[in-house]
Amino acid sequence: MARLVCVFGGSGFIGRHVVRRLAHAGDRVRVAVRDPEGAHFLKPAGTVGQIVAVPANLGHDGSIKSAVAGADAVVNLVGTLTSSGRQNFQTIHVDGPAAIAAAAQAAGVKSLVHVSALGADANSRSAYARSKAAGEEAVRAAYPAAVILRPSLVFGPEDSLFNRFATLTGISPFLPAVGSAHFQPVYVGDVADAIMAGLDNPALAGQTFSLGGPRRYTMHEIMAMVLTDTGRKRLIIDEPLWLAALQAVFLQIVPGPLKLTPDQVRSLAIDNTVPEGAPGLAALGISPTSAESIVPTYLSRFRNPYAPRQPKVAR
Repeated sequence: MARLVCVFGGSGFIGRHVVRRLAHAGDRVRVAVRDPEGAHFLKPAGTVGQIVAVPANLGHDGSIKSAVAGADAVVNLVGTLTSSGRQNFQTIHVDGPAAIAAAAQAAGVKSLVHVSALGADANSRSAYARSKAAGEEAVRAAYPAAVILRPSLVFGPEDSLFNRFATLTGISPFLPAVGSAHFQPVYVGDVADAIMAGLDNPALAGQTFSLGGPRRYTMHEIMAMVLTDTGRKRLIIDEPLWLAALQAVFLQIVPGPLKLTPDQVRSLAIDNTVPEGAPGLAALGISPTSAESIVPTYLSRFRNPYAPRQPKVAR
């Protein structure tokens, strides 16, 4: 019988790419999400009955155990960029992963892939980064053989990175580039391939991989790429961290692309790049995909219709 893989957060940005790969590989997929009806869009990615959505709440151990029961492999993709109410960093990044790992161990699951974040650090000034580090520790304690993946900022058609800034070009005369830290955006397809490798290769058990793309960028360079690909002329303002921190006091309550929290500003003060010598995509047999080859294909919907078309360049 085909392998059964339970994917927590399978209807999210990374999850939908993972679910499609699993279905294409012939696996049965159980998508564990808070809103099963909202995950029905995934069903056409497989054959009839191949992809099934089930309810799962990271704050309810019973639902986690039920979702994991009978699974051969488990993937945890659940995460949040902001901490509020029940969807706080402790619940989503620490307690939830710990419960998933414990349930997987108790159920005899053969492989577990936990997706954390590049920059996870117990000593970070950012609560997000500290919670990610605590989540990794909790997963390792409950399921030592887990494969942990630490992606940098993830880009792709449904991302909240390039799409967010492209949206800003339509409502703001300028783009804020906060701080001078470097980032190493990684393609969502490469992250999904890394997850598949973690599930398929027993030799990777217990290892941690840092995932980054082929190039490092400052936030100013990311903004410049967005303007090039949308054909829009906007002023890029380099903002010092102290000013962004002041603005975040007010912007943290603003919905949409303008939202910015104080903790996110603290994260922007730190380089988000693959550490020297850390095993990454290459160790998984994956060649990193450049942002320049992918981003223009999905930012075209934001493009200024009056801007001259960029000549096609072989990449």
